[in-house]
Amino acid sequence: MRVLIIGGSAAGAKAASKVRRLDEHAEITIIQKGRYLSMASCGYPYYIGGVFDDRNMLISTPAGDQRDSSFFSNVKNIKALVGTEAVRIDRAEKTVTARHRESGRESILMYDKLVLATGADPIFPELPGKKLEGVATLQSMEDAEYLKKVVVERQADNAVIIGGGLIGIETCEALGLGGVKITIVEKEDQILPFLDWEMAKLAENHLAGKGVKILTNAAAAEIVGDGGKVAGVRTAAGETIPCELVVVSIGVRPNGRLAKEAGLRVGARGGILVNRFMQTEDSDIYAAGDCVEVTNLVTHARQPWPMGDAANLQGRVVAQNVVFGNIEEYEGFVGTGICKVFGCTVGGTGLSEKMARAEGYSNIITSTHAAPDKPGFMGAQPLVIKMIADRTTGRFLGMQAVGLGDVAKRLAMAAMALHGRLSIADMVNLDLPYAPPFSPAIDNFVQAVHVIENKWRGMMDGVSCVEVKQKLDDKADVFLLDVRGPEEYAKERLGAGEVLIPLGQLRSKTDLLPKDKAKEIIAFCKISLRGYEAACFLRSMGYTNVRVMEGGLMAWPYPRLK
Repeated sequence: MRVLIIGGSAAGAKAASKVRRLDEHAEITIIQKGRYLSMASCGYPYYIGGVFDDRNMLISTPAGDQRDSSFFSNVKNIKALVGTEAVRIDRAEKTVTARHRESGRESILMYDKLVLATGADPIFPELPGKKLEGVATLQSMEDAEYLKKVVVERQADNAVIIGGGLIGIETCEALGLGGVKITIVEKEDQILPFLDWEMAKLAENHLAGKGVKILTNAAAAEIVGDGGKVAGVRTAAGETIPCELVVVSIGVRPNGRLAKEAGLRVGARGGILVNRFMQTEDSDIYAAGDCVEVTNLVTHARQPWPMGDAANLQGRVVAQNVVFGNIEEYEGFVGTGICKVFGCTVGGTGLSEKMARAEGYSNIITSTHAAPDKPGFMGAQPLVIKMIADRTTGRFLGMQAVGLGDVAKRLAMAAMALHGRLSIADMVNLDLPYAPPFSPAIDNFVQAVHVIENKWRGMMDGVSCVEVKQKLDDKADVFLLDVRGPEEYAKERLGAGEVLIPLGQLRSKTDLLPKDKAKEIIAFCKISLRGYEAACFLRSMGYTNVRVMEGGLMAWPYPRLK
């Protein structure tokens, strides 16, 4: 069987390697447009930032062998044509025309099964000055090598990153670790658009504390040059930000051109349309990776999902179906993303509150929970978790987490819950691994489930920090009750007229509480566990309008008095 694969990055290389493991006699050929094969592209920011300095580690096996053409030939008996572009597919003749990029020589390759893994192209706005020296993206190994050189040779003291998504934020850290001063220009009202505003703001505050300047609601209008080199970025508001380097990071677009020209269907967003077997409408052509549109398992919409893990999983599915017929299905994804920013981890899976409302969920319930990720005696670090669920059914819809603690583990739990289509009730008593080095006795994920269950079942009336801030701005008649200790209050407080009554003194100082038991009281502490306990006591005292500020001061995304 002749298996021809167009694209030698994640999905293509994975499909080729898996086909070889399943069929020693298959004739496998990879056509790769670039110079490199099977690049660990998600590692580019860490190479640039100096976490490691040998770029060969990005194209090497765990044993240290470089995954080049010789490796694929000698170890896997796979022919890899690098620097070669597939320019035309003839479905009737089952051939692909390939052109060597340097020599221009064309050749005709035949296939029995064809795999399209053509990836995605960076979206680059039509900005004046886009061709100046010092303008880059971070999509290829060549991009990574260029940015690494800029950092190592200190060619730039200041950089502007256009776009505050995952890649933009990772690039920010990479350049920042190299000593470059960073300004992020983001046209939306927040960075990291898969998060809700208040969670993204926590990440933004952390970045600001590391010296990163962030301009939201700001659009780049022009890249300003001097002598053919970048000198700055002018925003639509007229502000010019001096810099010597501009990295454009506003997303990628599926590369479905070759498929479309061959008469294969592509979706509204330009991705190749495939069925659950990763098969196109042509039964002998499969597609995988950043070039396809697949099913979001939460919204059931078809969309691109350009992530390295998804590409590898899809490549594996394709290989099994190519060899054995359609035996393996790729159901889809739940939308899990994570990144690290100067020691802080940010992640999300499923729907944010904003996404859920846009998808038509009119009766959702949310909760915010803050807590250390393990006991204090084991070096605890803070985590803030936001959960979203359907109030009517209790179906879990999504989670976000920000903090210095172990976000990845909790995010993995949430992603599994989404894949398993679990509800709040299904998750309240999960049997998770526990020992003090790894988590509290009740893991943060389950604690967050308990908070949203308390709200869902009417055992707690919560209010988000955003809602509290709005009440303060509107000068609403609320009684803010801080139940922390005096030392905590002296170090940090809201400064919004709150009344300090430590939880241990609350029962003896009820005279300090409002006389009107219908008055709205909002209780809080550092993480609002004590705030919840205070609210339970106040309700027992006959107060009928007691709410808990979810996440407490740890989740407060606005300035505080210190």
